[in-house]
Amino acid sequence: MSVAYLKKYVILTLLLLSIFCINQTVKCDDDAEDSLLPGINSYRATLKLTALTENDRAKCLADQLADQFKKQPCTNTTGSNTVPGTEPEFANYPDLLTKCHLNVTTTRDGVVLPACVPNLDSTLVLSNYTQSQYSKYLNDTSYTGVGIGSEDDWILVVLTTNTPEGGFSPGSNDVTNSVYKTGPMCYSVLLLVAFLSFVWV
Repeated sequence: MSVAYLKKYVILTLLLLSIFCINQTVKCDDDAEDSLLPGINSYRATLKLTALTENDRAKCLADQLADQFKKQPCTNTTGSNTVPGTEPEFANYPDLLTKCHLNVTTTRDGVVLPACVPNLDSTLVLSNYTQSQYSKYLNDTSYTGVGIGSEDDWILVVLTTNTPEGGFSPGSNDVTNSVYKTGPMCYSVLLLVAFLSFVWV
């Protein structure tokens, strides 16, 4: 195998790896997630309530739960077919908390609001939260933080408080040691590809 061939092989392999990695990080339903928080905060502004701020650990839990909910059928196309609560009825719920470095002690005052909306239409998603049973949670001044995750037709809003029992503070290690390192790692691989392409030309 020639050196030139080996160089091309290494660069191509790293390039394909970086493309695959980035595709796993960026989801098609991010549009619904990105537009939902501004919509909720605009709704709260009309009620003279403070805006919800993004909470990384709540976001992590929302993502983990969305992955569980996607396995459930979407039987109610006009709203959520799941009753809101702080502990969804998944046998592995404690494991999901652990993945986000959380525990029940720091999440018990939070609330999980799942909704099933076909194709996650942004307008319908927002109305599912502001014009349904969920509006009472969005109207509640005790909730100050939020995390949003989605998979397939499911989207989840996790609300947090500024209290020790609902602030979603870490239960052990920092959440940055888990899933949120995926993105930077992908871009590091892509930069390595660019560097090697420049050096080996």
